[in-house]
Amino acid sequence: MPMDIRLGDVVRLRKQHPCGGYEWEVVRLGADIGIKCRTCGRRVLMPRRKFEKSVKKFVSRGDGGLTGKGSEGIDVPPVP
Repeated sequence: MPMDIRLGDVVRLRKQHPCGGYEWEVVRLGADIGIKCRTCGRRVLMPRRKFEKSVKKFVSRGDGGLTGKGSEGIDVPPVP
């Protein structure tokens, strides 16, 4: 069963990034997961399977960006 991954999740990976950071923010979902280093801002695309094996723990959970206010302050209805 696939891991429940949401946009905005902050995860700690098993291996340290060369900049010294461990924490990454999920910025893209799909067959590949896009993550951004919270220390240096580097963006990386990783296959979902490799990402799921690399996750050590969730530092914080994102809301997925599917409800609430959009980036322009416009109400966005929940996805059914």
